[in-house]
Amino acid sequence: MPVYTPIDHDAFVADVRALAEAVTSDGGWRPTYIIGVGRGGLVPAVYLSHATGLPTLSCDLSSQVKDFADEVLVRLARRTVDGERLLFVDDINDSGRTIGVLRDKLAAAGAPDGSIRFATLMDNVVSTQRVDYRARTLDRTVTKDWYVFPWEAMAPAEAVAADAAEVPERIA
Repeated sequence: MPVYTPIDHDAFVADVRALAEAVTSDGGWRPTYIIGVGRGGLVPAVYLSHATGLPTLSCDLSSQVKDFADEVLVRLARRTVDGERLLFVDDINDSGRTIGVLRDKLAAAGAPDGSIRFATLMDNVVSTQRVDYRARTLDRTVTKDWYVFPWEAMAPAEAVAADAAEVPERIA
């Protein structure tokens, strides 16, 4: 039986503030744009945009609509060739699949090393991918909770359960 752990709005805001501090205090690298990764990274990206004063854009892998993912990533990669830096934001780096797909697609589209970074509210220390900025860490070999972010709490309980069940080993 999954354990659902809600993250309330105040904790979410504190996590975004921690990310904003990490990003703005990184003297060697400053993003040109914050990119929200749909669907879970869209809300954190907007909050982080307000916290840092940086503009935000988005891409959406979750919808499986190539016009909003693959084509967008090619256009974003082109921007990095001209010197822009992109900070991709997602809610959680769990298995690393999303970040791995993003890295691969951006590299294939010509994004130079050092032009792309990643930030997440939560970072699984045993993920296959690493992020540059995180508000919290978890270890999926120890913690199997399914974290319910404030925007996910708007969904029916059945939808949250279906999302949690997509990759059973995360919560079992």
